[in-house]
Amino acid sequence: MIDKLFPLDKNYILRQAQFALEEELLDQMVYELKRSYTHLYNPLQLMDETYERILDTFDYPSDRIRLIYRQLCGIYRFKNGDNQLELLFDGRSHFDKFKEEWESTFLLWVKNLGQHEQYVKTMLRMTLLFDTESRAEWAENHCKAFINQHFELKVVKRQGELKLKVG
Repeated sequence: MIDKLFPLDKNYILRQAQFALEEELLDQMVYELKRSYTHLYNPLQLMDETYERILDTFDYPSDRIRLIYRQLCGIYRFKNGDNQLELLFDGRSHFDKFKEEWESTFLLWVKNLGQHEQYVKTMLRMTLLFDTESRAEWAENHCKAFINQHFELKVVKRQGELKLKVG
C-alpha cells in the first residue's frame, strides 16, 4: 500500500534496482569472499583440504547470505536516504543510475569487509563451509553485528519498529 502513495520516491526506485541486481551481486559477494580468504589465510595458495573445499563449493544455502545482502542494501538506502530525485541530463533513467551506483558501492564495501577476519570467517561458516544450521545461525548473527559495528550503526527496536541510528 505504501509503495503506491509515492511510486517515484527515490528509495522505491533504489530498492527495485537493488533487487534487480541481487542474484548477480550475491555471486560477486561469494567470489570476493573466496578472494578475501585467499588473501588473509592462504596467500601462497597452497592447496589444503579447506582451501580446496572453499574453491570447489558452488552449492550452498543462500538464504543467510541473502539476508546479509539485504542488510547492506538497507544500510545503503539509510546512508543515501534523501528521497529527492535529481534531474538527469545524460539520458539514463534513475533506475539505471541507481543500479550503477549501488553496484559500485556494494563491490567496494564487500572488498573492504573482506579485509576483516571476523567477516570472512562468519561468511564462510554460513556459505562455503556450511555444516550445521546452528553454527550458520550463530555466524549470521555475528556477521550482522559486525556489519552494524563496521558502518557505525545501531539498530534500535521500539514499539515494533526497527530504526537505524548513526553511532
